[in-house]
Order: sequence, then C-alpha cells, then structure tokens
Amino acid sequence: MSTTTDASAAAPFLLTKRRIWIIFGALLAGMLLASLDQTIVSTAMPTIVGELGGVEHQAWITTAYLLATTIVMPIYGKFGDVLGRRRLFLVAIALFTLASVGCALATDFWMFVSFRAMQGLGGGGLMILSQAIIADIVPANERGKYLGPLGAVFGLSAVAGPLLGGFFVDHMSWQWAFWINIPVGLAAFAIAVGALTLPSKRATAPIDVLGVVFLSLATTCLIFFTDFGGDSTHGWGAVETWAWGAGMLAAVVAFVVTESRAADPIIPLSLFRNPVFVNATAIGLALGIGMFSAIAFVPTFLQMSSGTSAAASGLLMLPMMAGLMLTSIGSGILISRTGRYKLFPIVGTLLTGAAMVAMTSLRADTPIWLICVYLFFFGAGLGLIMQVIVLVAQNAVPAAQIGTATSTNNYFREVGAALGIAVFGAIFTSRLSENLTAVFTAAGASAQDAATATATIDPQTLNALPDEVRDGIVAAYADALAPVFWYLLPFFAVAFILAMVLKPIPLADVAGLVARGEAVGGEEAEQLEAQQRGRVSTAAAPPTGSADGAPGSGRQDETAR
Repeated sequence: MSTTTDASAAAPFLLTKRRIWIIFGALLAGMLLASLDQTIVSTAMPTIVGELGGVEHQAWITTAYLLATTIVMPIYGKFGDVLGRRRLFLVAIALFTLASVGCALATDFWMFVSFRAMQGLGGGGLMILSQAIIADIVPANERGKYLGPLGAVFGLSAVAGPLLGGFFVDHMSWQWAFWINIPVGLAAFAIAVGALTLPSKRATAPIDVLGVVFLSLATTCLIFFTDFGGDSTHGWGAVETWAWGAGMLAAVVAFVVTESRAADPIIPLSLFRNPVFVNATAIGLALGIGMFSAIAFVPTFLQMSSGTSAAASGLLMLPMMAGLMLTSIGSGILISRTGRYKLFPIVGTLLTGAAMVAMTSLRADTPIWLICVYLFFFGAGLGLIMQVIVLVAQNAVPAAQIGTATSTNNYFREVGAALGIAVFGAIFTSRLSENLTAVFTAAGASAQDAATATATIDPQTLNALPDEVRDGIVAAYADALAPVFWYLLPFFAVAFILAMVLKPIPLADVAGLVARGEAVGGEEAEQLEAQQRGRVSTAAAPPTGSADGAPGSGRQDETAR
C-alpha cells in the first residue's frame, strides 16, 4: 500500500541522535510494562489457578494471551507501515492497562482468561511496534548497541517481577500482580505521548479487511484444533477436533486466495519468495514451539515440585534471564562491529537443545543450583537467537515492509508458541490431573472429592497437607512435566538445521525512515537541526534596526521554519 507523509519537504523529519534516544526511551517504557507483567504473572500462576478453580485448564491462561497476541501481530505490523506507528503504540498501552484492571477484578477462571486475552491484544502491539520503530530509526548495522538498554529493561523485569509477584502472592493477594500495571501503564502512556514523535501517514489504498478476518479465523481454528486434540475430554479422534481442523484449512485457503488478489495484502505473499526471510521465520516458528512450552511451566514446576515459595520460584528464573541478557547484548555488539550474524543462531540452538536434554532429568529432589545451571544455558541459547532472527528478517526486505516483515516473523514464532503450549500444555495437564487424582484417591478421598482437590490445589494448600500426600503431589508434578521436554527436542534440532543453511547478507546502513524518504538522518540531520536552531535564535533576538525597520528577513525565517 502506498502512503503519503504529512511532513512537508520544506520541514523534513530530522532523525538526530538526540531524537533517536528520546524515541527509544518511550519504547523502553512500553516494553517495561509488558515484560514486567509476564514475570509477575508466571510467578503467581499456581495461586491464581488454585483460587479460581482452574488447575486442569491452566494452559488456557497462557494460550489465551498468546492467541490474542498472535492474531493482532500482523495487524499492528501492516497498519504501522500504512498509518504510522505512534497512535497504534498508544492504543496498545491503553488496551494492556485496561485489561490489567479486568484481570484484577475477575471472579472466576474463564473471566480471568478473557481479560488475559484482552491483555494479549495490547501486548502484541507493544512487542511488534517496538521492534518496528527501532528498525525505523536505527540502521541494521548499528542496532546491536541498542540491545544494551533493552537488556537492562528485561533484566529489571526479571528481578522486580518475581520479587513483586512473590511478595504479592505470599503477603497480599495475586490481584496486585495486575494492579501494579496501572501506574506503570499510565507512566508509559504519558512518556509515549510526550516523547514518541514520528512522522504520521495516511493510507492511499484499501485496507485488507478480508485478509485480517481470514488470518484471524485460521489462527483461532489452529489453536482450538490442537487444544481439543490434546485434551483428554475430546482427543484427536473427536468430531469437534477435526471440525476445527477443517475450519483452519478452509480459512488458510481463503486467506491465500484473498492475499493474492488484495491491492495491499496484510501479509504479502511475495515475502515467502524471499529465502532469507523464510529461513529466519522458520527458525522462529521452531524456536517458539520449544521455547515457550518450556518457559510457561518451569515456574509451576519449581513451586510445586521443588516446594519453593512463589517469590523463590520467580527468583530461580533469574539465571535464565541473566544468560539471555548476556548473550543478547554480547551478540548485538559483535554484530554491530563485524556485520556478521550467522554463527549466533547455530550456537544458540545447540545450547538450548543441550539444556532441554538436561531438563528431562528434573525430579523433585534435583538440587536447586543444578536447575539454575540448566536455566542459565537455556537462556544463553535463546539470547543468541531471538533478536538475531528478527534483525535478519527486517534486513531481508525493503524498508517499506519493515513493520510487515517484523510482525510476520513474530507471528509465526507466536503460532509456534501457541501450538507448543496448547499441545504440550495439554499433555502436561492431562498427565498431571491423572497423577493428582491418583494421589488423592490413594489418600482415601472419593472420586468427586479427588477431582475437586485436583482442580483447586495451590502452593498454600500443598503446604497444609500431610507429608505423605504432599510428597505424592510433588512427585506427580515432576512425573508430569519432566518427560514433556523430550517432545520438544526435535524442534530445536530443526531450528539448528535451518540456522546452518541461513544465508548471510550485508546489513543495511540506513534507518527505515531514511530509506523510505520520510526522514533525514546521520550528519545531514545534525547539520539541519543546528541550522534550525540558529534561525530560531536569530528570529528571537531584538532587531538591529534598519533605516526603515523592515522585518522582511524575520518573515523569511519564520516561513523557513
């Protein structure tokens, strides 16, 4: 879709270093909001599902968020390319903050899941728009040095999130895990309003509404198909499971036909004729299946299987974040210095795969320090892959498609995450429900009481049970989760093979806004800003006084401004 920019040629948008860092600061505020929420919620999840009576359905908390995030990613990406990203970023912050209020006020499990999905609608925008705006203002060959502040934000979230989440669960209530988002969200919104200055656009071709509808339907049907198939209540042989599968295939066909005819498709099919983009996106898909499945349930394992508190289980995730930050920042600096990136995904997939093999041996009596070692290497591997494949995808397409490429790459990674969590989460919860029911039945509970106890078990309840029952529950969690990691290994193997054949291409040396002609960057921008400041100073000075006092030059300066 062609666009027009409101900024005139006489007053170009100047992408100076000062403006870049101001915009980047606004992005950091929005990313802090989303990343802090994730670390708090993961710590509080066992208590939330226990109090709301949804232990056997707990995978839906993560699935709902990821499903909503996945659906809106291409929308934010394309609309950002077409309409500009500033207003969309503000909308994403507002949605996320309002949904946090709903989560805190939820009185039953499915109400909570609904608001969690609404949070995903905002979270998807914060993720995609942040990455696309960075590509708009920073050339690919310099983007690595901006990973340092990003790493600091995620590091702050990694430390503060578990501490806050654990404190709220242990001393207040889990609702505070969402109330905390209100002041953070308001602050992020205020900073973005004042600091996020970007050129605005207007569309000159029809919006691909049908493409949005069919893509959303295909994504929804895919998630429900896998979730129903992995659920013991339905299974892969159920008619309703395959009804979702048929709906998915029909929606995919309709989407492809629509995109081939659309004036400006939501996901241009031409992207899939770009081998570098396809390779990077396929790595993200395979990584998403294995990565998010492991991350989603490790805090639950640490709380219930290792007997740690909510705060302690959150802090035990810090080694993973430390590894991720270390390698993400380090690889970004090296890429900026050398212009080479192929080695990092290769090493990253090897590290994550090795850590996954190690985690298959987790038991209730596994030493905490050893779990921390596994998590550190798992995070270190992820840090070598996640930012690199997004950078590769952005660099492989024209500047006009930066947002679309960013969102499409992330979309397939989130599809992988939703698939992994739906399928492997269903395997985990199914095995867990069976194991817990057997424990309570063996302790003398009736079938109905055992089912009720299974649905409402949380860390506080666990600590109040007799030793033999508590030991049985701990073993049930360990036996349910650890074997699931074996199923994730093939996806890391696929990611490794794809990383091996990834074709390196030179990194762009101009920012997206400059390449599209929407801004002036580099030394030229600095010089123009200096000239503008000089004219402002001249116009503000008292007139030197001519014979006739004619102010013509002042009017010319004003016109130039």
